Amino acid sequence: MIKIFNLDDIGIEEILLREDSSLDEKIELAVDEIIDDIKRNGDLAVKKYTEKFDKAKIDSLVVSEDEIELAWNNVDPDFISILKEAAENIELFHSKQVKNDFICDSGKGRITGQKVTPINHVGIYVPGGTARYPSTVLMNAIPAKIAGVNNISIVTPPNEDGSIPDVILAAAKIAGVDNIYKVGGAQSVAALSYGTETIPKVDKIVGPGNIFVATAKRKVFGRVDIDMIAGPSEILVLADETANTSYIAADMLSQAEHDELASAILVCTSKQQALEVQSEIEIQLKNLKRESIARKSIENRGKIIVANNIDDAIDVVNVIAPEHLEICTDDPFIYLNQVKNAGSIFLGNNVPEALGDYFAGPNHTLPTSGTAKFSSPLSVDDFVKKSQFIYYSRKALEEVEEKVSRFAREEGLEAHAKSIEIRFNK
Repeated sequence: MIKIFNLDDIGIEEILLREDSSLDEKIELAVDEIIDDIKRNGDLAVKKYTEKFDKAKIDSLVVSEDEIELAWNNVDPDFISILKEAAENIELFHSKQVKNDFICDSGKGRITGQKVTPINHVGIYVPGGTARYPSTVLMNAIPAKIAGVNNISIVTPPNEDGSIPDVILAAAKIAGVDNIYKVGGAQSVAALSYGTETIPKVDKIVGPGNIFVATAKRKVFGRVDIDMIAGPSEILVLADETANTSYIAADMLSQAEHDELASAILVCTSKQQALEVQSEIEIQLKNLKRESIARKSIENRGKIIVANNIDDAIDVVNVIAPEHLEICTDDPFIYLNQVKNAGSIFLGNNVPEALGDYFAGPNHTLPTSGTAKFSSPLSVDDFVKKSQFIYYSRKALEEVEEKVSRFAREEGLEAHAKSIEIRFNK
């Protein structure tokens, strides 16, 4: 059963309790071995690990056009329509994020500016295993496409027969993905980072994965860019007395079923409401297919915190900095600007977190583990890079020559100063 705490009785350490499995020594060593093997043996090592971990013995790592077309025809047309509508919503939202070049012209021979250039080649990790995630394809590939990325590749674990789930391939076709490879796990991250005979090296890797994938992404960062190191899923529901307890319980369980390490938290202002949600969670748990996973998450990582008032409750929100925040009140907009730290904010009683996972349009790749205090959801910005430029006429440089030289010498960098002065025969 989920535990209930009074805010006055719980310490900040307990509120922030998050299990850190990111530095497991055995996982570190295993990932190091995989990366080194991929670097040395390329496709041969990729196929070896695919057979070892996914039980799939495959001849070609590449998903063919025929496989994509077959998958497209196998998917229910009604679900194809749903995928297309979700894609339209995602495109509409992310198109507002596009940044333009700019120029600052003083009119005195001084021009500065910034130009925005798409990353050339991006690799997207799409998890496999016990679930299928066409939403991951759409949420990662569409912003990349809007940004102008020239080449988008997907890596995803194959089924035992060497196939990729039909819905993954259908989503990839809708999103305009260029290449799809039958490989998952840490070996796919290594392949994207170093390149193999079949899989070309990319410039950036995005997308969620298990602890092996996250560890591999952390280790290759610097050789390639990555989006973030995502931890277990999180939801925090901020509720007042007007919120529906059944809705609250259902939304908390929607995240708890992801992973035993997922955290589902309710912060409310009523002890009676806390007890009702606690009871409702138990009732709903019994009807879940993934009950054992959700129950472990709820019992070990979940909590209900009863605050004295809504302002104290919002303080808790900002301390935790949740991945997903639901504000379940009649007028949620009055609290929106008080929230300083959250990945994605769901406003009102009619906005379950699942709406954002699949359909509404804002991205579902979000900062976890408190990193919403300093980082942002995946966006078009993640798929571009910015370059600055400077132009000065000779006259404009002459006007600032002494100031720049003085600045350089204040930092003890004589050659910097002389690089300015030499242009004026000094």
